[in-house]
Amino acid sequence: MTRPCNDSFLRALLKEPTEYTPVWLMRQAGRYLPEYCETRRRAGSFLQLCKNPAMACEVTLQPLARYDLDAAILFSDILTVPDAMGLGLYFSDGEGPRFERPLREEWAIRDLSAPDPWDHLRYVMDAVSEIRRALNNSVPLIGFSGSPYTLACYMVEGASSTDYRCIKSMLYNRPDLLHRILSVTADAVSAYLNAQIESGAQAVMIFDSWGGSLSAAAYQEFSLPYLRRIIATLIRQRNGERVPSIVFTKGGGLWLESIADIGCDAIGVDWTIDIGEARRRVGHKVALQGNLDPGVLFATPETIAAEAGRVLASYGADGTGHVFNLGHGISQFTPPENVTALVDAVHSRSRLLRSGTDQKSPQALDLFTETMVTSGPPSGSSANPG
Repeated sequence: MTRPCNDSFLRALLKEPTEYTPVWLMRQAGRYLPEYCETRRRAGSFLQLCKNPAMACEVTLQPLARYDLDAAILFSDILTVPDAMGLGLYFSDGEGPRFERPLREEWAIRDLSAPDPWDHLRYVMDAVSEIRRALNNSVPLIGFSGSPYTLACYMVEGASSTDYRCIKSMLYNRPDLLHRILSVTADAVSAYLNAQIESGAQAVMIFDSWGGSLSAAAYQEFSLPYLRRIIATLIRQRNGERVPSIVFTKGGGLWLESIADIGCDAIGVDWTIDIGEARRRVGHKVALQGNLDPGVLFATPETIAAEAGRVLASYGADGTGHVFNLGHGISQFTPPENVTALVDAVHSRSRLLRSGTDQKSPQALDLFTETMVTSGPPSGSSANPG
């Protein structure tokens, strides 16, 4: 297997030099795009869209047709794993995902088992294979899963939560039961991610979206060990190429050093921490991904360019080991044209930083921002070299 024509994303994750800072966005295929909404309408429902490999491929490619993004991410949902474990996933209008059979009884928890991804989640593997063929080696494909703790939150609560009352009651009253759920789910996630890699995913990301709801001590017991266990079991090389891993704990800025020690190649950071400070704390152990506040995308192109520049400058002019992303998923209300402003700003500004132009002259930054919003990126700044 050869690397994609544009391999800047993979090189950044492996802390190899890049000509510019690669960029992709969490939820880049989503409701802010009118073409996505049309495909979802044709699918009939979100779950039907996820379970149709051809349509999942279609929506995965939609943002790449609009923007010079440096990676594609599989279109799916983190809750496909507990759905395959028999909990009965469904979506209610205006209420988001819910489970028919949340894990509240000890007998159900004891009976829980990890599904075979090649059987119960075959539609995901078929989508990965189809997306890889459609990408035609242009940019890398990211596979993903939810973390054991985040999945357990949904599995115990039965839906999204604001106070995590059910799972935290279990955590403090019956930690043995929660550890049972987490152990089985960790095995399921490991098998699921490895199946994605075997199907063609060239990097994988674990979303610990609710890990930040834990106390410092609870995170060390109920989230981090299971992340470490998954990372230790992942396929690290396939067909002669490294398969990097990214771990993203929303609200996990307190634990960066601990996360950096679990063996992942990169840490995703949210917008609540300065990325330069994050880089100083983790040193050379891992690459970093992030971390623009998604709310910036509601601002003017001038502000978007300036805020993107702020993140890039904070990380450092060399940019080695940095993948630009939002600090969480893009909002469904984001104007699509503002994503163009962001992607162009990241590519152009990071090239200038590497050339030494921006870091020496404040006037150069002002000129850059003015140029970006009036005439677009400088010529030759395409995200797809070759």
